[in-house]
Amino acid sequence: MDVILLKDVDKVGLRGDVVSVARGYARNFLFPRRLAEEATTAKVAELRKRESGRARHEAKTAEQAQSIADTLSKTVLRFEVKAGPTGSLFGSVTPTDIADELWRTRKIRVDRRKIGIDNLKRIGRYDVPIDVFQDVRVEVKTLVVPEGGELPSDEELEAMEAAELAERRAAAPAETPAAEYEYVDEVEEPVAPAEPAAADEPAEAEPEWRADAEAALRDADR
Repeated sequence: MDVILLKDVDKVGLRGDVVSVARGYARNFLFPRRLAEEATTAKVAELRKRESGRARHEAKTAEQAQSIADTLSKTVLRFEVKAGPTGSLFGSVTPTDIADELWRTRKIRVDRRKIGIDNLKRIGRYDVPIDVFQDVRVEVKTLVVPEGGELPSDEELEAMEAAELAERRAAAPAETPAAEYEYVDEVEEPVAPAEPAAADEPAEAEPEWRADAEAALRDADR
C-alpha cells in the first residue's frame, strides 16, 4: 500500500515521500509509531502543493546558488540529542532535520534529498555536503552534542567509538578458530565380505513308482 512518511525512516525514505510498503508493515509498525499515514488522493495533493511552495524558496540560478553556498559555508548547525555513554544516539539526526534547521535558523530552503549524508547516529563534528545547485556544493559544519553536555574532543570521540566497538565484539558469539577444529582423516567404509556362492543343489531323486513301472516293462519284454 502507498503511505506518506511523516518522519525519515531508515531504508524506507524521507519525510514527505510517498512510498509503497507492505500492508502489514504499515499497520503494525509505521502507523502505530506515527511514522506514516495512508496516502489518500487528497493528502497527496496537499503534499504536492506544500512541496511546490517550498521549491519557490530554493535557488533558481547559479548566482543565487553561489550566494546561498557562501552563507551556508559560514553556518554551524547544532543539535542537542540524547546519547549513551559511548556516544551513540537514542535516535538519529536525519537529512530532514538538517533541512528544517537550515530553514529555521537561516531561512534557506534546501531539498533534503540533496543533503549527502545518511542518518547521523553518533555525537560528533560533521561536515555535511549539500548540493545547492548544479555544480554548486557546500559543506555545512554540524555539531551533534549530547543533551545537557558538551562535545568531547576528537580524541575522546574516537576512544568512545572504539569502546563501543569492543563491547559489541565481546557481546557477539565467539567463533571457533580454524586451528581448533579437530581434523579427522577420511576412513574407508568397510566392505562387506562377498557371500559364498551357493553350492550346486543335488538332483531331485526319481519317485519310487517310476522305477517300479520301468522294471515291470522290462519284465514284460522278456
